[in-house]
Amino acid sequence: MSDDLTIPERDKMPRWVPRAIVLFFSGVVALFAAFWLLGQLKSLLVMILVSFFLSFAIEPAVNWLFRKGIRRGFATLLVFAGIGIAVTLFIVAMGSLLADQISRLIDEAPSYIEQTQVWLENRGLNVNTDEILETFQTGGAASSLAQDLALNLVDLSATLLNVVFQLLTIMLFTFYLVADGPRFRRTVCSTLTERRQREVLFVWDLAISKTGGYIYSRALLAALSFVFHWVAFAIIGIPFPLALALWVAVVSQFVPVIGTYIAGIFPLLIALFDDPISAISVLVVIVIYQQVENYLFAPRITAQTLEIHPAIAFGSVLAGSAILGPVGALLALPAAATTQAFASSYVQRHSLIDSELLDDMGQLHVGTEFAAGAGPAVSDDSGDELDESVE
Repeated sequence: MSDDLTIPERDKMPRWVPRAIVLFFSGVVALFAAFWLLGQLKSLLVMILVSFFLSFAIEPAVNWLFRKGIRRGFATLLVFAGIGIAVTLFIVAMGSLLADQISRLIDEAPSYIEQTQVWLENRGLNVNTDEILETFQTGGAASSLAQDLALNLVDLSATLLNVVFQLLTIMLFTFYLVADGPRFRRTVCSTLTERRQREVLFVWDLAISKTGGYIYSRALLAALSFVFHWVAFAIIGIPFPLALALWVAVVSQFVPVIGTYIAGIFPLLIALFDDPISAISVLVVIVIYQQVENYLFAPRITAQTLEIHPAIAFGSVLAGSAILGPVGALLALPAAATTQAFASSYVQRHSLIDSELLDDMGQLHVGTEFAAGAGPAVSDDSGDELDESVE
């Protein structure tokens, strides 16, 4: 009887099936745990990523000071001090400018509104501006703004402390990566084979070269922009020419893609409130300098530092912004340049055939050779160097 109930061997569950089921569900649980952990550590990982790129940008200056005989830790501290002073000056200049303009706007808004009402009434339009005037008079919404800010002081302080903590964390990681960079790289390379060590150090050096070159070329262009706009704004006579020139220089060079437009709007608004004729002069100055920078300064300064196609640069900024927001947009260009340079070092180059499709000045002809059955004239040369006529 027991022999009749014996399950045939072919109908038995394979021994690997239960193990596979356990492994599958274990993998699902591990995947969800990894996603949860990644979400919890996202801010920390972003700060570490920012620290790496800042260390790439700072290390060339630290290496230069180290070669001059300054200890690496003290050289890193000097570079940090210089950056801190520059950022502090920028914040102070922008803060004083904004505070003055907001105060002037609140004080002069009633006269602007009354002038606008008179102008409209002279043209047959009756507009009641009493409610708008009350906004800027004693007890109005504009005058109570300071009281509202005072009531929300606790929330503002908490936000400010969070930002300061994140900045201090980034500075700590960056200082360690730069000051103790060689020992950190030795620790990383000690776990790799010789071939992997060469690849890691090659990519590391490439990232330092591209990121540092990007930052320093942008800084040089910002210095030229600052001097030009400072002189021009002073001649035009708009308020705060130094602060506005500093704003245009920094924002136009270090904010990707849209930085030029954001930088130009602020001086235009300040000039418009002061004198509409001055606003036209400011617009002309900004447009003229942008053309001079695009065709004269930028090609010469960035030729050896950030060789990247404009379309790739634009796409990388969009991708970085989609992944990490504003931080990703700022890191996108040096990351794309490093990736492009690394990939190009593994691409084999060959000499080019003669074709109008490869000629910048040639005209496009639909394949007449193929239509005649001739086929392409392919060269047997498989050299590793690109024709000198093609960049």
